[in-house]
Amino acid sequence: MTIVITYGTYDLLHYGHIRLLERAKALGDYLIVGVTADDFDRQRGKINVQQTLEERVAAVEATGLADKVIIEEYEGQKIDDIKRYGVDIFAVGSDWTGYFDYLKEYCKVVYLPRTDGISSSSIRSRQHSVRIGMVGYSAFLNKVYNESQFVNAVDVTALCSSDFEKLEHVRENVSFSTDDYSQLLEKVDAVYIHSHPDLHAQEIRQALDAGKHVLCESPLVMDRKQYGELVDLAHQRNLILMEAIRTAYMLAYSRLLLMVKSGKIGRVVSVDATCTSLSMYENYGVHSRKWGSMEDWGPTALLPVFQILGTDYTDVDFFTLKDPANNGIDAFTKVNFTYPKATATIKVGTGVKSEGELIISGTKGYVYVPAPWWKTDYFEVRYEHPEDNRRQFYQLEGDGIRYELVEFAHAIQKGNGEFYISRDVTKAIVDVMERFQSNVSMTE
Repeated sequence: MTIVITYGTYDLLHYGHIRLLERAKALGDYLIVGVTADDFDRQRGKINVQQTLEERVAAVEATGLADKVIIEEYEGQKIDDIKRYGVDIFAVGSDWTGYFDYLKEYCKVVYLPRTDGISSSSIRSRQHSVRIGMVGYSAFLNKVYNESQFVNAVDVTALCSSDFEKLEHVRENVSFSTDDYSQLLEKVDAVYIHSHPDLHAQEIRQALDAGKHVLCESPLVMDRKQYGELVDLAHQRNLILMEAIRTAYMLAYSRLLLMVKSGKIGRVVSVDATCTSLSMYENYGVHSRKWGSMEDWGPTALLPVFQILGTDYTDVDFFTLKDPANNGIDAFTKVNFTYPKATATIKVGTGVKSEGELIISGTKGYVYVPAPWWKTDYFEVRYEHPEDNRRQFYQLEGDGIRYELVEFAHAIQKGNGEFYISRDVTKAIVDVMERFQSNVSMTE
């Protein structure tokens, strides 16, 4: 019996996939089809997958061409599978010609002709592209635009800014640019907002009133009442209102949360997160408002605190160092949280520098994420005995921006209001920002 094996993602299974499976089946007597796991796809930078693993496996099984379906979960698994199943022929599409020649040591390798003019990427691009308009004045939007090119479910088509000086790259590549927000809203399906937090409430409401989905940098707003009103408005209009904190969408960070929740370090009693950068004052353009430390870094630092310990803290206190040279905004802020059986501290700074690490302390061990922890691609689980320590590495592309855009597109397509960042966490972040503003006002 001749055993053939082939692999693929098989997202939005189409005629091209079926023809390839038919050709592979014809090479032997028994066909094994490997379907790539979600995590493995993300590690390889394949982020546009629309269907779940279960849906993709079911679609392959429904063709009736596979005698056995397996899951591909790690680099190098193809060699293991060839040995384990006694494979005679490895088959793959001709667009991979030469890439898998290393497998010739273990079996025959056949590159099969692909069906021209059809692919999952082209189907996704045609059927699900969301026209996005970017709003703001930071040079960071240039990076967001570049990352959007890796996500064929979205298409950045417009820009609204009060300062185009640092945004020429975006302006040159979009079809429409303006300083009139109302005009931008007429041209797009959704907006990505990266303006000063004081402007968010007005900009979000205007977008929702115009029937547009919203992805907005955190904090969404600085007031609990405003937040509740905007969430209700989005719900009433069947629109997506999603908070943008890139760290939440990084594979390493999400795996870190799962590991902590599973009890690998025991009961968590402390979370300490630090985020600082001395260059922030100059990053937002001469015509923009200055951002304080809490406005800039607060939501990111608060994310692991609330996602690990929850939002039911019993007490919070602030220490703030103001910068008289920049309208008295906070150059450094330290926030301490008290929980019934735990504690947490965040330190954020745009005028003070510190080590940007994350430490999660438990009763059996602790997790250490080195600086800059908010760009998580590696972390260590450490125990009393060093020989028990474990290091975890994950692929990170584009600082998490492309993953965030993919999830935004998925939410719009599916009408799904369940996000990586829960509403409870977002509400808690807004609550802390409001408390902080009140605290600063009282100490002025």
